Amino acid sequence: MIAPSRGWWSVNLGELWAYRELIYFLTWRDIKVRYKQTAIGVAWAILQPLAMMVVFTIFFGRLARVPSDGVPYPLFAYVGLLPWQLFSRTITESTNSLVTDQRLITRVYFPRVIVPIAATMAAVVDFLVASALLGGLMTYYRVVPGATVLWLPVFVLLMLVTALGVGFWLSALNVEYRDVAYAVPFLNQFWLFLTPVVYPTSVVPEAWRVLYGLNPMVGVVEGFRWALLGVGQGPSPAVAGSAVVAVLLFASGLVWFRRRERTFVDAIGSGGR
Repeated sequence: MIAPSRGWWSVNLGELWAYRELIYFLTWRDIKVRYKQTAIGVAWAILQPLAMMVVFTIFFGRLARVPSDGVPYPLFAYVGLLPWQLFSRTITESTNSLVTDQRLITRVYFPRVIVPIAATMAAVVDFLVASALLGGLMTYYRVVPGATVLWLPVFVLLMLVTALGVGFWLSALNVEYRDVAYAVPFLNQFWLFLTPVVYPTSVVPEAWRVLYGLNPMVGVVEGFRWALLGVGQGPSPAVAGSAVVAVLLFASGLVWFRRRERTFVDAIGSGGR
């Protein structure tokens, strides 16, 4: 018997662990489908951020002469693009994940939260592949990480918390309101320029930086640059604000997802609103 979840949190970690093989299966399926019948396969995970890095370097680094805190602009841009690409792919894939897997959801019981988690894990694989090029770029420009690199796992965790939080919100909303999927490309573009991917936070006026830090991806991108390149902001009020917002986004997204989970089958069957 499948009963509705009780309470506002009601996340059964033991149940998620019991279905860990399903997370692996859905993650591996998403990766295979994404690169099925492609000539270069998973190499696209490197070519996409590489192409964006080249474009940004030409237009922002050379023509607009955007500062890069003393770091070669290609390396500056690529370090910002790595976490951004994971975040962007996560919100794109997770938004449609429940609708895409509607046949599975309407026929078999499993914790539905697994679906957006698997979409995020598939994006993590791309992130790890694309990170290989970062090592080559740092070797080419002779940039050696300092002791700050020990903070990198913290900012990777912050990146995953942010991506999952947004993924929970958008995937649940898209089940009922299908126009959410149409708004995601605009959201991606708008959010990109609100995040210091192509420019440093130093260009933002000091009086606005705490407010600017309420964008959780600010803390992620700035943290990556600080940990790997030694530039930008490490632990600071702005980054702390990003971390708080990311945790709130994750918690509220998970609660919203769990509260709406019992209506997914009916909403999917009716085609949303």
